[in-house]
Amino acid sequence: MDADPATELVLDGFSRILPLPYRVAMIIVMGIWAWGINLHYLSLIKIDVPSLIRYPGRSSPHHPPHHLSCYRIATFLTIPLFFSLLLFWTLTSGNPKDIAAWEILPNLYLLVLVIGFIVPLPFVSRNGRSRTLATLKRISIGGLAEAQDGKFGDVLLADALTSYAKVLGDLFISLCMFFSSKHSSTGPPNRNCGGTFWVPFVISVPYLIRFRQCLIEYFRVQNANKRTGQISPATGWGGVHLANALKYSTAFPVIILSALQRHPEPSNFGMSEATLFRLWLAAVFVNSGYSFYWDVTRDWDLHLFSGKRERVNPEYPWALRRHRWFHAKGFYYAAIFIDAMLRCTWSFKLSPHLDHFNDLEGGIFLMEALEVLRRWIWIFFRVECEWVRNHRGPIFDDSIMLGDMVNRYDEDD
Repeated sequence: MDADPATELVLDGFSRILPLPYRVAMIIVMGIWAWGINLHYLSLIKIDVPSLIRYPGRSSPHHPPHHLSCYRIATFLTIPLFFSLLLFWTLTSGNPKDIAAWEILPNLYLLVLVIGFIVPLPFVSRNGRSRTLATLKRISIGGLAEAQDGKFGDVLLADALTSYAKVLGDLFISLCMFFSSKHSSTGPPNRNCGGTFWVPFVISVPYLIRFRQCLIEYFRVQNANKRTGQISPATGWGGVHLANALKYSTAFPVIILSALQRHPEPSNFGMSEATLFRLWLAAVFVNSGYSFYWDVTRDWDLHLFSGKRERVNPEYPWALRRHRWFHAKGFYYAAIFIDAMLRCTWSFKLSPHLDHFNDLEGGIFLMEALEVLRRWIWIFFRVECEWVRNHRGPIFDDSIMLGDMVNRYDEDD
């Protein structure tokens, strides 16, 4: 598309190397590699992730394991990305006008990315591909499978999408600029593209999906209790699902207040810019704190925020839990620390003030990559926790030693 030369001259150094469409593609491909590593390592320590998410099993021992299929998909997407970037750098040499002229290259790769998910690939099983597409279709409207049909997989995928909220917003901006006659998608990101509504809405969609899923779970519990005429000891009255829905709803004030600051109106409900910023800061604090608490307490079943009796218990290390699949307690403490730090970083990344400085585009990309890292770590412990919940018993009083990789059990420290 034709771009304004005056605008292209202010293209920052990072965007000359990695324009917005390539950054979106790289974050997506990184997530696929990360999922493959999740599957691979968890399979090594005998955590059967496919059984937890009700993913189709291998019909023959000669078929490649799930993590290998994931690696093959990631490789299939990485190779053309590498050559596309190499060709782009060769043709443009960092020149803003050439970068704008060759915007077709990164957008063609985005098309390859879409084809990689839709078109059957020879190294991906037909059942697995159909299941993945059905799951994406179901959760795209906030749907949720029953527990026996793969509810846990729906929750994992929808939670992962929340980590890609800003990436989805950048994807919308990139496509909007590509189809605009005034901007180039490889130029400085125009986060006003599409008006004041669409980018915040796209960023909100993953949170809306999880919000609706939580409400679905709540009403399922309520209906089950009505059928039996009593509150189930296993599920309670469903309050935990309302609390989880509330957690996801705390993202909306952050997104809305960011949009109000990015697009200042004469009135802004009578609030000054300083007032809006203070409200935004408070919303970020609530969202980050609530999400971190939920990660540790509900998603990982750790006792960091429990009472002293549960937190300081001689049967297990401080703030952890008795039944653990990972032997090294340091892994849990490291995960807690990293999650706390990156939860705050991820929320602050949504700050509208970052968009005013082109030289921070590299920092924004770094924080998006760090969120993929945080989600990657979160998945290890979320899946481990679900595995322990489903298989808790006398054998789990000991934990598997990571060094032995499931060959034997070893006593806790």
